[in-house]
Amino acid sequence: MPKAYEEIADELRERITSGALQPGQRLPSEEQLKQRYGKGGPTVRQALDVLVAEGLIDKEHGRGTFVRRPRRPVHRTNERHQWEKDRARAPQDERKKTGATEHDTGLTVSDLVFSARYSDAEADEDLADAFGVPVGTPLLKRVYATRYEKEEAPFSVSHSYLVRDHIAGNPDLLDETKEPWPGGTQHQLLTVGIEVDRVVETIREARPPSREEAKLLGMRPGMAVIIMRKVLIDTDNRVVEVANVTLPGDRTEMTFVTPLTRW
Repeated sequence: MPKAYEEIADELRERITSGALQPGQRLPSEEQLKQRYGKGGPTVRQALDVLVAEGLIDKEHGRGTFVRRPRRPVHRTNERHQWEKDRARAPQDERKKTGATEHDTGLTVSDLVFSARYSDAEADEDLADAFGVPVGTPLLKRVYATRYEKEEAPFSVSHSYLVRDHIAGNPDLLDETKEPWPGGTQHQLLTVGIEVDRVVETIREARPPSREEAKLLGMRPGMAVIIMRKVLIDTDNRVVEVANVTLPGDRTEMTFVTPLTRW
């Protein structure tokens, strides 16, 4: 037999999913819910906590409880990499019109707020193994985050690494003020004569977000992040970029299309 808080949560959930309660709409106060269901405060709060954990409602201190507005979804497929490569050799005016985030979200450049931070780094054991270079090799670390202008949290956060010697031929690649770079990383690498041959993406883990990740990505308890390692390999079979991408599970859909050789 369902517990009292589960029955309350079930009814409120049904009202939300049916559209009787709309995104952004304020729920009845805790006192109103107590009177409506004839239950005490702890039972009502437990029911609301269930819906918070499911990502259906948000509690805002001093304001009340609201039906959560769905995040702008991101549909990420492995076909995006060929799309990026095709753009890498396009004229600059064409490259400026759109990028990978716009491709994945259906938004336009003017809809987005982009952030990039560059810093010097050295390859630790993990990155040295990924790049096939000695520990301590100088790297350029780039942290990317892009958000929809109507939302406070980014779609994802990417920690990208390049070997400094690979990009030394173009000083602009060390300058974060040049971001957002029309054509993205594949065009950046093209400016120093590097052609990407393939992209390897590995889902390394799915887990609850750390406190810092939850704050940055605007996530609630019960949600999960997906940690993906993206590796770009050039036509000389050399690893030219390693990126650790943190994807929030509440707004990311991933589709992998694998063409199969015909018999």
